[in-house]
Amino acid sequence: MDVYQPLHCDLHDYLEIACTYRYGLRIELRNGLVFEAAAVTTHTRRNAQGNLEEFLEVQVEGASRELRLDRLRAITPVVAEARFGRVVLNPA
Repeated sequence: MDVYQPLHCDLHDYLEIACTYRYGLRIELRNGLVFEAAAVTTHTRRNAQGNLEEFLEVQVEGASRELRLDRLRAITPVVAEARFGRVVLNPA
């Protein structure tokens, strides 16, 4: 079973900013996959065991995708006016 590891509270602010401004992001996953997507929103839901998990919803090529926060390695805004640079959410 893949037990969810909560993201440090201070790091949530970066995700909220990205969603508020709908930043395009370069997203690095812990499994090595890297892609660009637009940040939409964050949300929480219970898994099959009843435990809470947090997600970042993004738009990738017109399709919505949910990314579990503990599977994100880093995010980097790809817009010049961004309010932050690359943020490592979960070290490798």
